[in-house]
Amino acid sequence: MNLQQTVLSQFKQPRGFLGRVAGKIMANRPSNIQRNSWLLELMQLKTTDRVLEIGFGPGLAIEGALQEVTQGMVVGIDHSEVMLKQASHRNATAINEGRASLMCANISELPEAITSYDHIYSANVVQFWDDPVKIFGKLRNMLAQDGSVASLFMPRHKGAISEDSYAFARKIEDWMQRAGFINISVEEKTFDSLVAVCVIGRLQ
Repeated sequence: MNLQQTVLSQFKQPRGFLGRVAGKIMANRPSNIQRNSWLLELMQLKTTDRVLEIGFGPGLAIEGALQEVTQGMVVGIDHSEVMLKQASHRNATAINEGRASLMCANISELPEAITSYDHIYSANVVQFWDDPVKIFGKLRNMLAQDGSVASLFMPRHKGAISEDSYAFARKIEDWMQRAGFINISVEEKTFDSLVAVCVIGRLQ
C-alpha cells in the first residue's frame, strides 16, 4: 500500500497516529461540518427521539443531534477505537448524563434495540458496507413504524463529479427497496461545487 492509499484508508477506519489526524481533519473540514448540519436538518429531530448514528467519526453529528434530542437518547456505533475516543471526549457531558451512548463495533455486531429508533442515519459510510441490503434490512427491523433511515453520500475521490453522487444515490435507493423500504426520497445539496445526496427510507 503506497502513502496515498495509507492516508485514504484512515478515513475508512481511522487508527493510530494517522487516524487521529484524520479525525481532526473530519472534525474541522468546513464541508464536513455543513453536511452534518444538513443531514440533521433533514431528520427533523424531536426532543424525545431515540436516534442512532452509524459511523459517528469524531462525533460532530452526535453533538448536533444532542442539541435537539434533550429528553431522548442518542446512540452511536463506529468501528474505530480512535474515533470512539475523540467522539466520547467531544460528547462527554451527555454521556455522563446518560443521554448518549457510544460504542466501538462493526455494524454487523450491532445488537437489536430494546426499543425502536425514530431515526437512523449515516454520512459517507454506506459505500464501505459489504452487504448493504442485509444491513438496511437490519436497520429496518430496528426502526419505529413512523421513523426514517437516512444515508448521506458525497464522493471524495480525485476527479469526483456530481453524477457520481446521483449514480450512487440510485444504488442506495435500490438497496433500500430490496430491504423492504416503501417510501424513499432523495435530497441533494451542493458543497464545494459538488452535489451531496441523502437517501431517506421510510416504512410508510
